[in-house]
Amino acid sequence: MKRFHVHVAVADLAASVRFYSTLFGGAPTVRKDDYAKWQLDDPRVNFAISARGAVPGLDHLGLQTDNDEELGTLHAPLQAANVAAQAEHEVACCYARSNKYWVTDPTGIAWETFHTLGAVPTFNEAASDACCTPAAAVTQAPRKEPAAAACCAPGGCA
Repeated sequence: MKRFHVHVAVADLAASVRFYSTLFGGAPTVRKDDYAKWQLDDPRVNFAISARGAVPGLDHLGLQTDNDEELGTLHAPLQAANVAAQAEHEVACCYARSNKYWVTDPTGIAWETFHTLGAVPTFNEAASDACCTPAAAVTQAPRKEPAAAACCAPGGCA
């Protein structure tokens, strides 16, 4: 069974943990100095936040699978359509070891499909701090700032 994944970069981790703990009705299932994650069943979502110097806002979206077979089933249609994807196997990122594929949608939003294999004690194992985003070769379009407040946003339509 799949679980929707949302990762948001935040400026103030402590304030964000308080807010999301209130919103979700419970403490994070994983809490580190620079990261927190809620593994929720209602709604079925893996919601993560991190304060690692990125611009605050949506970092990436994804689908988490229960096993590698399901991960392959998610990846197959993208592969058949020749969608550029970056495969990562046994990679450590966000305090977890996972098998994953990265793609970028036409508007520039990174999507991760992944199967978590277990926890690790560090955010990542790479020499750089880059993880949890696809390589530049997969990125198809830059993110753009919204032009104006949209309806259904705070201060939007009544």
